[in-house]
Amino acid sequence: MATESALRATLLGARSIAYSRIGASGIFFAQLIERLGIASEVNARARIIPSGLTAALLVSGEADLAVQQISELKQVAGVEVVGPIPRELQTAAVFSAGRWAASLKPAQADALLRYLASPEVAPVLRESGLEP
Repeated sequence: MATESALRATLLGARSIAYSRIGASGIFFAQLIERLGIASEVNARARIIPSGLTAALLVSGEADLAVQQISELKQVAGVEVVGPIPRELQTAAVFSAGRWAASLKPAQADALLRYLASPEVAPVLRESGLEP
C-alpha cells in the first residue's frame, strides 16, 4: 500500500481487520484511522484483540487483514506481509540499547552493543522486519 488512497481503499474493502488494543502499533493504528476519517467504518468490522499477535486471526480465518509492526506479523507462520503503511503516514518506533554505567562487565556489554549496531547484523534485522 504505497499511497494513502491505496491504504484507505484496502482498509475499507477488507471484510475484517485485526489490530491490537494496546502497544505502539495498536495505539498508532487507532489514531491513524481516526485521522483518515474512517474509524467508524473500520471499527465496525474490526477484530480488536486485547494483546498478542494480530496475524493469528488471519491464520484462523477470523480476519482478512492484520495490522501490527512487521516484526510481529512475521512471527506467525503462513502469513504474507504485504508491506508497510505508507511512509508519510508512519510514526517510527525507535529502539535503543545501552549499558549500565556501573556494569560488572563493561567490555562485554560494549562489545555486544557494537555488534548489534554493526553492518553484519543489518540483514538479520531487516529479515525480522526491523530497519537498522
